[in-house]
Amino acid sequence: MKIQLILLFLIGTSISCSTDKEINPEHCPEKWRLIKMSRNFAYVPPATGNHMDWQEWYILYFDSTFTKTREQNNVVTEKKGTYSILTLSDGEFLELVYKSKNELVGNCTSDAKELLKFTSEDELTGTWWACDGPGLFYGRAKYNCDEQ
Repeated sequence: MKIQLILLFLIGTSISCSTDKEINPEHCPEKWRLIKMSRNFAYVPPATGNHMDWQEWYILYFDSTFTKTREQNNVVTEKKGTYSILTLSDGEFLELVYKSKNELVGNCTSDAKELLKFTSEDELTGTWWACDGPGLFYGRAKYNCDEQ
């Protein structure tokens, strides 16, 4: 009987764990912070920390909504929208759809969407640099659930 219970527990545990890129922060939002910014000039090294032109982060909520916050020149700007995970031929992407076009949207088009590519479980890369925007690299950050 003990062996059957242990097997049942192990099977249940292995089924419940998933390695998908599905964002499921289990009632606590997920935070992605800008960790590196590169220019479109090969001779200019990437900037990190306080040397970047701005600081920004995304908060992804379990109801598929997000908030993007940017701090630049002591001005904080915040915009909201919805997100989804897309699987395209060249990988998995986080698609962010804003309520309207705004100054925080970094893309190559005039619509209110951003695509960020999952380069690993803990890293996202912006696609804005495909059209001479800055290269934006985000890392998964700890989020204090009490901030909600």
